Amino acid sequence: MILLMAGCFCSGFAFRSLLAPESPSVKKVTGIGGIFFKCKDPKQMREWYKVHLGLQTNAYGAVFEWRQGADTTRKGFTQWSPFSEKTQYFAPSAKDFMINYRVENLEALVQELKRSGVTVVDTIETYDYGKFVHIMDPENNKIELWEPNDLEYEKLGRQMGAATTK
Repeated sequence: MILLMAGCFCSGFAFRSLLAPESPSVKKVTGIGGIFFKCKDPKQMREWYKVHLGLQTNAYGAVFEWRQGADTTRKGFTQWSPFSEKTQYFAPSAKDFMINYRVENLEALVQELKRSGVTVVDTIETYDYGKFVHIMDPENNKIELWEPNDLEYEKLGRQMGAATTK
């Protein structure tokens, strides 16, 4: 009898799990939003990459355009930007690079990161083209998290007259 009850309990639990799976964790990186690095002469670097590697550069670097895997009718973008070697934008990190990750639901993610003891450097900033915040990893690399609004990001690029690298 006890064996039968245990079997029914386990079967019911397994069946319930199939019907109502646990909600996924908030942590969700959907891709690379940008690669940023320090250099002596950002203008010269943008020009070199344009001439030698075919990047469609603008005053901020280059934007790579791609199609989103979950919905190939939607575009996505990744920013590539050389910064002056004297920039303080990467502070408090002393590293020469910073990676921007595309994420979903930035507010919930930041709350989860704080509960986990992750250093959140600043507060969420909101623009038409997305929301941003910075965190630090265990080796003091500053990381930029971006919840993008790709439609507005593309519109901003068009207003600037910037072409994307495809």
